[in-house]
Amino acid sequence: MAQTLFVNPGTGSDSAAGSQSAPFKTITKALSQAQSDTTIQLTAGNYNAASGETFPLDIPSGVKVVGNEGNKGNGILIEGSGEYNSRTQAGQNVTILLANAAELRGVSVTNLAKRGTAVWVESTAPTIANCTFSNSKREGVFTTGDAKPTILNNAFIDNEGNGISITRNSQGEIRGNTCKQAGSGITIDGTSAPKVVDNKISENRYGIIISGEAKPILRNNLIEKNTEDGLSVTGKAVPDLGKSNDPGSNTLRDNAKFDVNNSTSTKLISIGNQLTASKVKGPVEIDGTIADGGGSSGGDGADGEENPPTGFKDIQTHWAKPFIEGLLAKGLISGFSDGTFKPDAKMTRAQYAALVVKAFNPSAKRAATTFTDVAADFWAKDVIQQAYRGQFLSGFPNNTFRPNDNVERVQVIVSLVSGLGLTSTPDANALNAYDDRNAIPSYAKDEVATATKKQIVVNHPQLKQLNPTKDATRAEVAAMVYQSLVDAKQVSAINSPYIVSASTDGGTPPVGFKDIQGHWAANFITALVNQGLISGFSDGTFKPDAKMSRAEYAALIVKAFNPTAKREATIFADITDDFWAKDVIQQAYRGQFLSGFPNNTFRPKDEVQRVQVIVSLVSGLGLSAGDANVLAAYDDRTSIPDYAKDEVATATKKQIVVNHPQLKQLNPTKDATRAEVAAMVYQALVDAKQMSAIESPYIVSA
Repeated sequence: MAQTLFVNPGTGSDSAAGSQSAPFKTITKALSQAQSDTTIQLTAGNYNAASGETFPLDIPSGVKVVGNEGNKGNGILIEGSGEYNSRTQAGQNVTILLANAAELRGVSVTNLAKRGTAVWVESTAPTIANCTFSNSKREGVFTTGDAKPTILNNAFIDNEGNGISITRNSQGEIRGNTCKQAGSGITIDGTSAPKVVDNKISENRYGIIISGEAKPILRNNLIEKNTEDGLSVTGKAVPDLGKSNDPGSNTLRDNAKFDVNNSTSTKLISIGNQLTASKVKGPVEIDGTIADGGGSSGGDGADGEENPPTGFKDIQTHWAKPFIEGLLAKGLISGFSDGTFKPDAKMTRAQYAALVVKAFNPSAKRAATTFTDVAADFWAKDVIQQAYRGQFLSGFPNNTFRPNDNVERVQVIVSLVSGLGLTSTPDANALNAYDDRNAIPSYAKDEVATATKKQIVVNHPQLKQLNPTKDATRAEVAAMVYQSLVDAKQVSAINSPYIVSASTDGGTPPVGFKDIQGHWAANFITALVNQGLISGFSDGTFKPDAKMSRAEYAALIVKAFNPTAKREATIFADITDDFWAKDVIQQAYRGQFLSGFPNNTFRPKDEVQRVQVIVSLVSGLGLSAGDANVLAAYDDRTSIPDYAKDEVATATKKQIVVNHPQLKQLNPTKDATRAEVAAMVYQALVDAKQMSAIESPYIVSA
């Protein structure tokens, strides 16, 4: 029989009857008394652990939790988090779980816990209506498994991950919601196929991200004013954007980059939508017309950015590709009419002056001068003069500029340091990074030292060979100009094995870290530092026992293995364009060393677990040597997650696993320390025959 239980966190008591005149104090108590067809009516107030709630709140089948639908739960705040072990997503932090036919109406919900989700729907068909979801650390609503929720007329505002995340084989209906100020308003992946209708999605980083093999139906949505793309489609996803007998009626407008960015190889069909062809990227047919605004492939760069306007055919496997594409995306360089960049061609002093002016637009620091060999009608006359007045370039003693001479590598370095007014703490040891340091002209030594300390110098193919007086190639100039912009915080850092770091030079002690002397992992750390693969901190420490974030791990992986792409780029809603590790995360993802999470997030600041490091190395390097019997090497083998057992077995047989202090304790779900990561990455390099074996009692042997 239908009943209504009343809850008031201010005046109620859990020993009361739960009536309107004698309400319970907590939702938790009301749920313990609820049966099917029970309505739990909430009074205004805060429902949290301090008021006696136990999270997650598990709303059973047929039970309704109701606040005030008229104002979308304003003043009725449910705030908290509890551990939930999802059948499809493992451990989670959740505020509310909804069973089949459960209803949540007219309340506000937030989850401030790390990776917190407000409402979790797993293989059930509940209704969520007229609620407000804000400020959760991950998303407002997450649906997974075979979920078929009805999500109606809710406000999703200022959630750190996404407003709504839909994954696995979820379906259901998402109608009439407002999604604002999140990484993504809605993300849809897996094989999900929900109906997304009449929603307003604005002011997020991305409006809607559709990935995996998802096939959602989008109708009558307003997707506008998102700071990147309105609709981003990746993987093998194919959204339904309208049919001749059922037009899409979506409005996509005023999104900062593209209204539709299709980076799949499948042509999308858009019928009956308000859409501007110039704001479309990738293969999209708009009412019978092909709009391919940004290139049909939708992006093949390791950094995950859109294709360069030219798609230079001669840089696709070039070592300097990310630097060149980075400058091209900023409009600072261009190629040739035949579609090439000619990265290994030399660059003249006049061409270099043009690049410097375009990159830095220098203001005058000295009076103009006259160069006798620069004619009044010479194409580069004005940029040469601006580069001179900005102190990026000077002439020669006989009042010549030699505009058609090739610019030398050391001249580029001196130019950048001088023109940008860069300084650093004097440190002659910085030049010990170079085996050919004696070839550096005396006039340039201070500038080379400064550029080295600021990681502006890029040496290919040999990191320790500066080749200072060698003519610079277009690629080398592009790379060092890009690094100068990184130092000026005008572009995102690129992780490249050819960027020289003074902290890893050969003149200072190989490590010199004051906190690793006598440390069990000192030999592994020292060896990696000597190869320029890891570095320490400005205070002279390595912090070997500190945890390592997923972003830091991605950077190490890219530097150690420089992985090639094995899959298409993707978009992570929580990785902004200016995030320092954006490019290395994308390269690690494309190389299959790392993956994201079902809600299109990467969680870059989360600590990486030991088992995640092991799985990453085995997967990214494509290793195989499975033998389940080798897991007997670990006393805690039962704590190895099922998904990781084959990879742990392979890593064990290949002597990649390093356990300290107890050889037989794997501690798979423990957060990895910087020392542990260094040791296992080193062992992976040993297995790849890129490093010599190190003797250590902590290397596990099967």
